[in-house]
Order: sequence, then structure tokens, then C-alpha cells
Amino acid sequence: MSGILQPRSTRLAISVEPEDASGGGATVPRFIFMLTRNDSTIREARALVDVAVAAGVRHVGAKDVGLAPRELASLYADLRDAGCTTYLEVVSERPAEALRSAETAVRLRPDYLIGGVQIDAIATIIAGSGVRFFPYVGHVVGHPCLLRGTIDEIVGDARTAPAAGVDGINLLAYRFDGDVEDLITRVQEAVRIPVLCAGSVDSAARIRALRQRGVWGFTVGTAVLDGVIVPGRPLADQLRAVIRLAAEGA
Repeated sequence: MSGILQPRSTRLAISVEPEDASGGGATVPRFIFMLTRNDSTIREARALVDVAVAAGVRHVGAKDVGLAPRELASLYADLRDAGCTTYLEVVSERPAEALRSAETAVRLRPDYLIGGVQIDAIATIIAGSGVRFFPYVGHVVGHPCLLRGTIDEIVGDARTAPAAGVDGINLLAYRFDGDVEDLITRVQEAVRIPVLCAGSVDSAARIRALRQRGVWGFTVGTAVLDGVIVPGRPLADQLRAVIRLAAEGA
């Protein structure tokens, strides 16, 4: 286990601002802390909720794999009690499992369901639930998820997503084996719905690049849990560092 894990303390309630924006009007991307390592929710996720809230994190998520259903439900109850905006990411490889995860989202009611490639089927399952949907675009393979295909193919997929009535898209930018900066730029130019970048956002340079390209938000999990962003510092300092990086220059 990483030495940066900290014990659970008394629950801290927070208020969540509807949008992340600076006083000067510049948009700050949402930093979503994923209680996950290598695309799987960690067993100690509930113990870290208070640490995240105390560090100033307002957006928190988990994957659809790694915890038993009852424990996952308890985690989302904790996050709601803490006032967090919540995210559930679908990384299940098998179609039937991904659709079951969409059904789980209807029961858990996270604010956002992110990921999943069966766009029409998942949208049908969650219709009327109030859960906002940001599916993957492009050819997603493996676990942890990887993004494959050409930039033209991924951009084409992104262009078709809004027709399904989705609220945004989840782009696995740093899981792509090509020109990531060009990919992000072209996807941003191709759509008018929010673009969330997930997966392997594991350095200050990558966070700055996402901020500079104006993405709606990004996720970080393994990098802060393993102390990569600020080597040698505890989890709370990792989280504060990401928050500062996301807001730099705003």
C-alpha cells in the first residue's frame, strides 16, 4: 500500500459550486479525483473521502469494477453526504457487464456516468434518471482501457455522439498511441458538447496541456494515490497540487 493513504475522520460537509470558473471569467477545468488505481476502484475508497474533501476536492468518482455492489453504494452515499459531485466510470469490457453498470448507475444516481461504448443502449437505460452521460469515443480496448484508431476515426466518432443525446464525451487522450495534442485539439474543434479527458493524466505537464486546450474536465486517480504529482508528499498535498495546476493562469 502507498504511504500516502490517510485514515477516515469525521464527515465534512461542503457546498459544491455549479461551475468551476475564476473571477476573471476564464474557465477552469474540473479536476475529478478518481478513487481508483489501474482502472479499478480501490478497496479503501471510503476511507479517503474526507481526505479529499478537506483538501478542497469537489468532484469525485469511481469505476464500475473493484467494489462489491453494497460497498459501492455506501461509497456513493458517503460522497453525497459530503456534498461532492459524483462520477461513475464504465470500464467493463464485456457489453453485458457494461449495460449492467448502466443499470447500477440508475440505482446509485451519480451525477455523471462516464465511459462505456454502447452509447445508444446505455442512453436508453439511464433515460429519465437525471444521470448525465459522457460516453467514450473511438475504439476502446483492454483493461486498463486504451484508445486506438486514427485521429480521423476518433473525431468522426465524436461528431456522431451528440445525435444520441449525450451530455458530453469522455476522451481517453493519454491512452492514445498517436499525437495526443492534435487529437485533443481536433476533438475539441469537432464538437460543441463538453470534452472530459480521462486516463493516465499523471504529470503537471499533462494537466497544464489539458487546461491550455480548454477541456471541460479531467480525471486523476493512480497518479495522486501513488504520490506521482508531488513526490514524497501525502495524498492531501497531491490533490491540492492538482487543483492549483488546473487553475494556473486563470
